[in-house]
This record gives sequence, structure tokens and C-alpha cells, in this order.
Amino acid sequence: MTRSLMIRLALVAVAAGVAVPASAGVEMAKKYNCTACHSVDKKMVGPAYKDVAAKYKGDASAPAKLAEKVKKGGSGVWGPIPMAPNPNVPDADIKALVEWVLAGAK
Repeated sequence: MTRSLMIRLALVAVAAGVAVPASAGVEMAKKYNCTACHSVDKKMVGPAYKDVAAKYKGDASAPAKLAEKVKKGGSGVWGPIPMAPNPNVPDADIKALVEWVLAGAK
């Protein structure tokens, strides 16, 4: 299965309310260079995805807050290093990535 097809299937899954498959989440994170600053289980420049999921567990407003942070960037939540904005990432992909991270990024 090609990477492009996996990503499209993941987007369909998110739209249908189904969890994003782990491999699709990893592929999207790589595609948009998220992995330059984040990893699943250890802090790099930014927090580990598992730490993000733990911090926002049970927060119903987290998907919207995090999607906005991915799109516009931000600072101060995880330390002094700001997160760069990602205005060129499609909103549907941001939504899928955020849902994957909040689901534990496995």
C-alpha cells in the first residue's frame, strides 16, 4: 500500500469517527516533518506524543486547541522553545494527526 493511499484512508477513517491506524499516523507525522521535533515516546525539541496525550486526557477541548497550535504555532506550554506554525498542512491532516496523538500515537 502506498503512503499516499494510507494517508487518504486515515483521513476517511477520521471523518467517519474511526481511530487513525498507527502506521498512517506515523506516516503523516513523517510527511509533515513533525518527527524533526517530536517522537512517540521521548522528548526531543518538543514533547513526546505520549506526554501530550497524557496532559490532555479527558479534555474535550484538546483537539481544537491542539489543531490551532499546530496550524498557528505556539509557546510556553512545554517550555521556552516555540512550536513553529504549520499553515500549509491541510486542516483535515492536522485533525487526523491530533486525533492520532491524543489516542496515544501508537
